[in-house]
Amino acid sequence: MIDQGLERRSAAATEMPEELRHDVRMLGRLLGQVLAEQGGEDLLADVERLRKAVIAARRGEVSADEITEMVAGWEIERAVQVARAFTCYFHLANLAEEHYRIRTLRERDAEGRVQRESLAQAVQELGHERVTELVAGLELHPVLTAHPTEARRRAVVTAIQRISGQLTEYNTPGRGASERAESKRRMLEEIDLLWRTAQLRSTKLDPLDEVRTAMAAFDETLFRMVPQVYRSLDAALDERTGTRPPQARPFIRYGSWIGGDRDGNPNVTARVTRETMQIQSEHVLSALEAACSRIGRTLTASAPLSPCSPALRSALAAAVDAYPDVVSELATRSPREPHRQWLLFVAARIAATRRRDLDLAYRSPAELLADLRLAQESLAASAPRQAYGELQHLIWQVETFGFHLAELEVRQHSQVHAAALEEVRAGGEPSERTEEVLATIRVIAWIQERYGVTACSRYVVSFTRSADDIAAVYELARHALGDRAPVLDVVPLFESGEDLANSPRVLTGMLDIPEVQRRLSDTGRRMEIMLGYSDSAKELGPAAATLRLYEAQEALTAWAAEHDVKLRMFHGRGGALGRGGGPANRAVLAQAPGSVAGRFKVTEQGEVIFARYGHIAIARRHLEQVANAVLMASSPAVGERTAAAAERFRGLAEQVATASERAYRALTEAPAFPEWFGLVSPLEEIGTLRLGSRPARRGLGAPRSLDDLRAIPWVFAWAQTRVNLPGWYGLGTGLAAVGSLEELRAAYAEWPLFNALLDNAEMSLAKTDRSIAERYLALGGREDFTRQVLEEYDRTRELVLRVTGHKRLLENRKVLSRAVQLRDPYVDALSHLQLRALRALRTGAPSEQERERLSTLLLLSVNGVAAGLQNTG
Repeated sequence: MIDQGLERRSAAATEMPEELRHDVRMLGRLLGQVLAEQGGEDLLADVERLRKAVIAARRGEVSADEITEMVAGWEIERAVQVARAFTCYFHLANLAEEHYRIRTLRERDAEGRVQRESLAQAVQELGHERVTELVAGLELHPVLTAHPTEARRRAVVTAIQRISGQLTEYNTPGRGASERAESKRRMLEEIDLLWRTAQLRSTKLDPLDEVRTAMAAFDETLFRMVPQVYRSLDAALDERTGTRPPQARPFIRYGSWIGGDRDGNPNVTARVTRETMQIQSEHVLSALEAACSRIGRTLTASAPLSPCSPALRSALAAAVDAYPDVVSELATRSPREPHRQWLLFVAARIAATRRRDLDLAYRSPAELLADLRLAQESLAASAPRQAYGELQHLIWQVETFGFHLAELEVRQHSQVHAAALEEVRAGGEPSERTEEVLATIRVIAWIQERYGVTACSRYVVSFTRSADDIAAVYELARHALGDRAPVLDVVPLFESGEDLANSPRVLTGMLDIPEVQRRLSDTGRRMEIMLGYSDSAKELGPAAATLRLYEAQEALTAWAAEHDVKLRMFHGRGGALGRGGGPANRAVLAQAPGSVAGRFKVTEQGEVIFARYGHIAIARRHLEQVANAVLMASSPAVGERTAAAAERFRGLAEQVATASERAYRALTEAPAFPEWFGLVSPLEEIGTLRLGSRPARRGLGAPRSLDDLRAIPWVFAWAQTRVNLPGWYGLGTGLAAVGSLEELRAAYAEWPLFNALLDNAEMSLAKTDRSIAERYLALGGREDFTRQVLEEYDRTRELVLRVTGHKRLLENRKVLSRAVQLRDPYVDALSHLQLRALRALRTGAPSEQERERLSTLLLLSVNGVAAGLQNTG
């Protein structure tokens, strides 16, 4: 096993591309220089001793006990510095890998070939006519959430972004030696600042902090990237894109729970929700104003060469009459440039909309679009490139983001509604919590009045058990505002195994609710439901949850067909594999036939937001892959193949689900398991990391059962122990129950769902380190639990490899395999530091001062391991 590990690491090092190797080594040397300057040569020497020791341990040349002894010999302050050094290294290594990925995407694009999993590939495979039909109803709806899974401080993220900018400058072809030297000096300056920046948050985030953090992704990436995706589709449909009316229609709609999700988060109030929408509107109107001003300033086409249409001439004349000061100034600055005058006037009106200057402001995005199309139609006759180029991008941006940026969704627990309804029915003075529920509904009405119904109408009900849970929200809305109640689309969220099975019955009951009937009539019989991946996986285990969710989708698709309802399924996926994460495009292709139908809505949580939307090239590639998958999954041929495979392997799936769930529950529902889990993992300490505004657990005190734990810290804590149990536990027992390796291999080859299940488990197993994990598990003092976990790991690893036919984990995913194998030793270093702190906190009796210092070491190591593994919850 040791020899195999060495062989894998050597192979990974050999496979590392030269550009990536260069960047990693350069950034590492610069960090080493900073360590020597700031902490002395002895700090750098200690970091190097540990680095060489963990690499040697992977070769079998050094024992783990020797590393434990080395780490224990340092003063806690020195251990903290070493932990910070390895954490900074991972931030820089992640940056180098991101740059390599961006370079690779651009190099592939430069080859001129149709890229795999792109919109062009979907057009090539499905045909122009079929894609044109699908585009008419295509809808991709990512929803940003504030779930606390981003372990890095915003200050650390921005420091990394500054280093990224300098690395880009350094690697830009054609740069002179002095320019490269200056970029390198600036990199060193920024790495020095990264080292000096506190890795841990000193204060807890509030919900509006989370809103502003999400706005950074919009400002830096989303606004500019979205029209590029539409342009890709338009070019794939007709190479004359930019010279004729677009065939691509805007199909992306962003949603957000940030500032709206109050389930288990008392910090999200009606006031917060109101301010959230104001912040969103400020950002999108500022972006639209800047884009319109930029296009207007550059649109210098003169009237003799590009005469304006009679309609635009009349509109300009009317603008002069209504706003003489504004338009006359523009005419003076831009004589005989009517299109430029008009767009700068439009920009002035957008600015007035942002300032709430009601005399000049637009009343709705539709008014703005009408003015932009007036300019476009005028230009189309004489300057089609100007009509369908940048101006079309602005039109797409308005259609996508409106004046609200993202639809703000509200979520609350069904029990909160039940308690509130009981109070208002009884009369008397409502409690503070009930008044907050009513105030939230009033804020939704205010948002709709100011920004339109599309800005905020969806109300998600967690733990929906019956149609009464949906009816309760409508009744509360009547109590809050009577006949002036807002338009609401109340969305049931099904999370537990029992609730998933009962979901069609709940929907049937919803059809009897008058407000639901009216919404179905108003929307062309459209309805939305949400499926919860995190809690179902925590309850049932990864394999059973995946298969039960698939069964629920099949049943819901059949229900929708029977009741003539256009059902959209909202997938509540986490970032980590144990919470339904993994490649989003593969997740789409694994859905039940008929359940996608050109529409896909999914949560984008925590660190996933910055991983997918931190850079325009990566964000564009991500959305193209997902859109490609939605188009392919909506194809009848793909659906027929998937349906045939699902039917063939239905019995096999039931065997796997039943056996895997039984094994999972035998562990997680065993007496004293929650207490043991708290001992072997940094679960309690994770709650003090101040990752977000939402409390890390339900209730107070130590967890008495798995139900007391939220899914995020459950997954996060297991990742820290290097066990990654939520991503694979029970699958081995499930596979063993089938008995036929040939059938399992056939299911893996033919059924996308089963293929994704095993590939995701393989990824999770690859991030598991058995020897390190064993040291964490030993802290609990329960050999029976330790043995149970490790035996299931061995079983799952062996059977996954046999079914996939791989000789080693991730054998067919070279890039990911290389990244995992090269990072493992450095993650080991942080794990040993974390184990030192955890062991002292769990088994010793430290003084209050020593406990505080140990906790600092532990939390820094948690931060570093999260960076090294590139996932948290």
